[in-house]
Amino acid sequence: MKGLYSALIVPFDESGNIKEAGLREIVRQNIEVQGVDGLYVNGSSGENFMLTTEQKKEIFRIVSEENNGQVKLIAQVGSINLNEAIELGKYATELNYDSLSAVTPFYYKFSFEEVKHYYEAIIEATGNNMVIYAIPALTGVSISLDQYEELFQNNKIIGVKYTAADLYVLERLRNRFPEKLIYFGIDEMLIHGVVAGVDGAIGSTYNINGQRARQIVDLVKQGKVAEAYDVQHTSNDMVEKVLDIGLYQTLKEVLHVKGIDAGTVKKPMRSLDESSIEKVKQLVKDFDL
Repeated sequence: MKGLYSALIVPFDESGNIKEAGLREIVRQNIEVQGVDGLYVNGSSGENFMLTTEQKKEIFRIVSEENNGQVKLIAQVGSINLNEAIELGKYATELNYDSLSAVTPFYYKFSFEEVKHYYEAIIEATGNNMVIYAIPALTGVSISLDQYEELFQNNKIIGVKYTAADLYVLERLRNRFPEKLIYFGIDEMLIHGVVAGVDGAIGSTYNINGQRARQIVDLVKQGKVAEAYDVQHTSNDMVEKVLDIGLYQTLKEVLHVKGIDAGTVKKPMRSLDESSIEKVKQLVKDFDL
């Protein structure tokens, strides 16, 4: 389960329907071109929290079919509707996803005991492994080290997708839980996660920049940290421009330029205008994407 995972983007048409052929193309290019070790399906990058339950299931099915056992698959099933999370977890488990993942329940101020019950309920209902998805900047939910220890007492909770910039907490997690999988979720800080000893990374930009991410990982492991920083600098130059134009819109437009039908974003997100599309074309040239 270690390695680089793309937080899979999903193509939609103007009405918000999934473009199945395009999604299959995106799966293939992640595996064959970007060379990732796995796919993290129905996370934030898949615009998951704007989808119906049936759309989420459709994505799980299509990805599983197209992957056909080539790389590891993690199914993000988290929802503040626990019944939906369990339904999705059962479905992904039937499709033989290697692990489930679930964002911490958000919006309402859930207690830690409620958060713990949420994870345990999904695990009990599905029998599958679980990767906690911690992204406090978006959920407002912070988990302490002692709370992680309590959660990790459940052997089915195999790790955490840690998407936060606090490198001290990341180091403490790695040191305290050497037997658990620690995935780092901030692409712009990948090198710091690798130096800290994470088991893997899960990121949206790996859909188009997976090859550079792999270089960073390999160079650090070879002790060539200065060279790895050079690659990270280039990646971050690219990421800055991507964020300036619009994250998911730009990732999809890059794939369009490369001949892949990556569709558009789901409303209320806005599609790119013509001037932004021209910027993306230049981005592809400038960074050899």
